[in-house]
Amino acid sequence: MSQSKYAECIKACIECAHACEHCADSCLSESDVTKMAECIRTDRDCSQMCWTAAAYMSRGSQFIPEICRICAEICEACAAECEKHNMSHCQACAKACRKCAEECHKMTGVHV
Repeated sequence: MSQSKYAECIKACIECAHACEHCADSCLSESDVTKMAECIRTDRDCSQMCWTAAAYMSRGSQFIPEICRICAEICEACAAECEKHNMSHCQACAKACRKCAEECHKMTGVHV
């Protein structure tokens, strides 16, 4: 697969990582931070995985299908967590996570 075939997935991963970092930071400003702890943890995990997936795709690693499968799984978990909260940053994060999961699934050959 040529590098250009990874472009949309890399873009989705980077956008998701940014959304997750913003969401986690915004959650820290909420009045009941304890209530947002799982969201913050999941955001941080998702962001890290998205950066990792983007790096693997950028260098054309042989492990892209496996990394993208894990990334999609984490993105779906993060989206599910963020969707539990009505804050705009959580909803925006969930949307970015769903998009990233969709693009990552394409890299694994699994279309959901």
